[in-house]
Amino acid sequence: MLDEKEPLASFENLRVEFDTKDGRVVAVEDISFEIKPKQTVCLVGESGSGKSVSSLSMMRLVEFGGGNLAGGKLIFNRGDKGKVDVAVSNQSQMRKIRGNEIGMIFQEPMTALNPVFTVERQLTEGLIVHKGFSKREAKKRALELMTMAKIPEPARRLKQFPHELSGGMRQRVVIAIALACQPRLLIADEPTTALDVTIQAEILALINRLKEETGTAVMFITHDMAVVAQMADRVVVMYQGKKVEEGTVHEIFNNPQHEYTKALLAAVPKLGEMASKKYPEPMRLVGEKTTKDLKPIIGTNEPLLKVNNLVTRYPVKGGVFRRTVARVHAVEDVSFTIMKGKTLSLVGESGCGKSTVGRSLIRLVEPTSGDVNLDGQNILSLNPKDMREARSNIQMVFQDPFASLNPQMMLIDQVAEPLRNYGAVKREVLQEKIGDLFDRVKLPRSFMQRYPHELSGGQRQRIAIARALALNPKLIVADEAVSALDVSVQAQVLNLMMELQIDLGLSFLFISHDMAVVERVSHDVGVMYLGRLVEIGPRQAIFRNPQHPYTQDLLKAVPIADPDKRKSERDLNFKPLPSPIHDLNYRPEPSIYRKVAKNHYVLTTDCGY
Repeated sequence: MLDEKEPLASFENLRVEFDTKDGRVVAVEDISFEIKPKQTVCLVGESGSGKSVSSLSMMRLVEFGGGNLAGGKLIFNRGDKGKVDVAVSNQSQMRKIRGNEIGMIFQEPMTALNPVFTVERQLTEGLIVHKGFSKREAKKRALELMTMAKIPEPARRLKQFPHELSGGMRQRVVIAIALACQPRLLIADEPTTALDVTIQAEILALINRLKEETGTAVMFITHDMAVVAQMADRVVVMYQGKKVEEGTVHEIFNNPQHEYTKALLAAVPKLGEMASKKYPEPMRLVGEKTTKDLKPIIGTNEPLLKVNNLVTRYPVKGGVFRRTVARVHAVEDVSFTIMKGKTLSLVGESGCGKSTVGRSLIRLVEPTSGDVNLDGQNILSLNPKDMREARSNIQMVFQDPFASLNPQMMLIDQVAEPLRNYGAVKREVLQEKIGDLFDRVKLPRSFMQRYPHELSGGQRQRIAIARALALNPKLIVADEAVSALDVSVQAQVLNLMMELQIDLGLSFLFISHDMAVVERVSHDVGVMYLGRLVEIGPRQAIFRNPQHPYTQDLLKAVPIADPDKRKSERDLNFKPLPSPIHDLNYRPEPSIYRKVAKNHYVLTTDCGY
């Protein structure tokens, strides 16, 4: 048993360098802090500040990404096996530590999971290698871990491949893998980025419970200051590869000393701060003198997109002949309207059908039935040639920027691709147009010659946003577009999206699980549960007067950026999501709504909650 006063892991003057074609880059310089058993230390700072590099150094994975441990010590206490300096350990010793004594939850679940192996194979691997479990024991434990991570239908999910799961479910699988061997130190790199608030609250409670029961120490990397307030014992603030401030969670939130920490806290959208405002408006960021940009976004009452009775179902194949034996009812009888120059946000938990709605509108997924009308044009009746033309008016920003960018193409070519495909810009002005797009998303033009792997997660998402803006679309479907961004960049990108909305009259379908962000950007909000819209109405009505029990529980689960207002596990009373899979004879009831107030409707049909 470890002495709780003795550090479990210590970073001593860590320095990490990367060799690039532009010369040597120092990613982390002279970082020192320690983590004790049962303690959660949160590393915060913006994208590219060195948070993830520090965590990868403790796992000795940074070298596989072209990094070099150029100085300092990384002391890890292995209990009965004594202390080791991870920085000089050989790979044989690291294989025994990695995944066994140090577990890691990676930021991007699609790249952390192997696409050609089932979930079961990936979950049982560590148990068989490190713990000597038999296949049967490992499978039983894998099922327990899947249940613990609140994954619906765990036995069925074990047989699936990563691409068959939603982004939030993939992230929960990654969390289950990291917890499998009950590590001494759990490194969590943005573990709840892809998760909706309900699952996020339960996963944070799970990590806290594990910490108390097993003495596990947690190194928690996040850009979400509300999560920091909920989880942290101590906070380390990083900026440009250096530690600029360290203190207890109360010291950092109540009395920040460094200017950067103050700016970071000011950029956090707080639930409730838009209560008195009728329309969305950009955030005031620290260091910005002007007030001219803080105009409310009124929009128009002219419909741009009308969606009526949208249904999307996926076939479930089975048997020797791979016939359709059942269907996944991903989207069930959904109707809404988006006005020109306005934003409708869809919220709800992972697997509720939010992303499928967005993909159905753009016909990346073929809807089963319904009517989608974009500015007078029926999207669902178009042939492939006409649909291609229509896509220049409706663009999408995807949830996982690494999966949506081509790893073999330079960024300049990726942003230029839609312009070339549609012949939208003459060749001689193409470079300047791309430069303008890079400026718009606050990326230096020198990044044009880089590849996706040379950027941080937040920077990659900004490239995806630049690409979506290239054709000047009328509507952008933003599927968790800012979930991977740190708070300061998130605030800049949200402001950018709102400025574009004012300047270009853009409309957004904003799919998100971050309720504070939704409150900041939305004119209207739709709440989804199990494929149905359970409540829809003006943003103020949904946040101030939620009518459906699911909407009420959703708002209760939102973490608040104040360490004095932490949520306890008792506050969470979510029912597990029922299965959306039904047999071929199943005939769902139509969605029937009760009008609460002007434009505010709540579902009266039973949705299983």
